[in-house]
Amino acid sequence: MAAAIPAGAAPPERVVSMNLCTDQMAMLLAAPGQLVSVSDLASDPRMSPMAEEAGKYQPNYGRAEEIYLMQPDLVIAGQFTSGPSVAMLRRLGIRVEVLPPAEDFQAIRDELALVGEWLGRDEQAATLISQFDTRLATLSTATARGRAALYYANGFTSGPATLAGAIIETAGYDNIAADYGIETTTALPMELLVMAEPDRLVTGAKWPGQSRSEAVLDHPALVHAAPGLAEVTDRDWVCGTPYVLNAIEALQ
Repeated sequence: MAAAIPAGAAPPERVVSMNLCTDQMAMLLAAPGQLVSVSDLASDPRMSPMAEEAGKYQPNYGRAEEIYLMQPDLVIAGQFTSGPSVAMLRRLGIRVEVLPPAEDFQAIRDELALVGEWLGRDEQAATLISQFDTRLATLSTATARGRAALYYANGFTSGPATLAGAIIETAGYDNIAADYGIETTTALPMELLVMAEPDRLVTGAKWPGQSRSEAVLDHPALVHAAPGLAEVTDRDWVCGTPYVLNAIEALQ
């Protein structure tokens, strides 16, 4: 990540975002007319909580050529944005800032503040962080709701040291991944999941016809593994933005 705007420098006037998560940060913080384009994924309601808002902006497909023609003075990309596109834009003299994924609530605060600095919108970022903390405090609960398991395509789960882990912990659940020493995101054999007897099973939304890796989510053992099967909406979970608060609320 790079530095903020130097003292006395004017904020960028034509900003392009190339990543689903930075799209949301930029839409939440940009001044009217400052943001000119967001990624095409931002308009997909299956993965973007700001799909309707994204319709107000010109979409981009992450290609350096199309973004260069938009004449941006700042491009915001994600850590996993196409490296060649980012490199080409920088060779063309365009300022490109890269944001890594936010893996916990503090990272969400830090990244809101950083994007606010990039956009010259520090005050708006501070307000948004304050609103985030107020609602997070309201949703944080001492009520024990039992044990929950996260289970995704290819049999992956997420442990406590992930954003998804923080979401279910704040919602009042103990994460069964911790029983097996899993801290991050990795594979969890279904047998171990079933033997853990979780009170709630949280899976990602399915994308029929897109990948055979989702077939494991239809296994009959999962139906019997937990009485509270919850297929969540990926769009509130996938990015470290204030929308994770919606994911917490949905579990309570």
